[in-house]
Amino acid sequence: MSRYRGPRLRIIRRLGKLPGFTKKVTNRLNPPGQHGASQKKPSQYGIRLQEKQKLRYNYGVTERQLIRYVRQAKKMKGSTGEILLQLLEMRLDNVIFRLGLAPTTASARQLISHGHFLVNNKKVNIPSYRCKPKDIISICNKKTSRQVITQFIEQNSNTIVPPHLSLNGETLIGTVNTIINRQFVGIDLNELLVIEYYSRKV
Repeated sequence: MSRYRGPRLRIIRRLGKLPGFTKKVTNRLNPPGQHGASQKKPSQYGIRLQEKQKLRYNYGVTERQLIRYVRQAKKMKGSTGEILLQLLEMRLDNVIFRLGLAPTTASARQLISHGHFLVNNKKVNIPSYRCKPKDIISICNKKTSRQVITQFIEQNSNTIVPPHLSLNGETLIGTVNTIINRQFVGIDLNELLVIEYYSRKV
């Protein structure tokens, strides 16, 4: 399945707030659909599925990519759930979104694939590029690149940059300080349920 291109408020109504997915806000509390208001309490499988879907939509990854990240997290030392979140948070498209240089991860992905960003003074056009501590993210020298990103920053002036990142407001150069801490992850979910969901598949 390719990336989701349908109505985003339906996903927000079903899964809750996903800052990386869309800036739109809905006033409706019921899940989408004709019988949304009368839906029964979800099963244990349904709860785990919802948590997994939150990750997929918020970080803009496909099912195949997410399974790959889960396998990678299982091979590394430490809590598998926390490592999975770290791997997703350190993707270049998400780092640019968290720095406030793009309104969503989808728009960050588009900017990266169009060659608007440099990592350590080298052009990177791969949104899934894994950032490491001490990486320096800057805007390409093109005039159009700076105009587009400056416009995004003006629209998202209230963005709070998490402690593992830092942004110079004048030069618009971002720095990855450390690996992200669990408490600063930009989405509210239970990552253990995601690992349980994939326990039989991975």
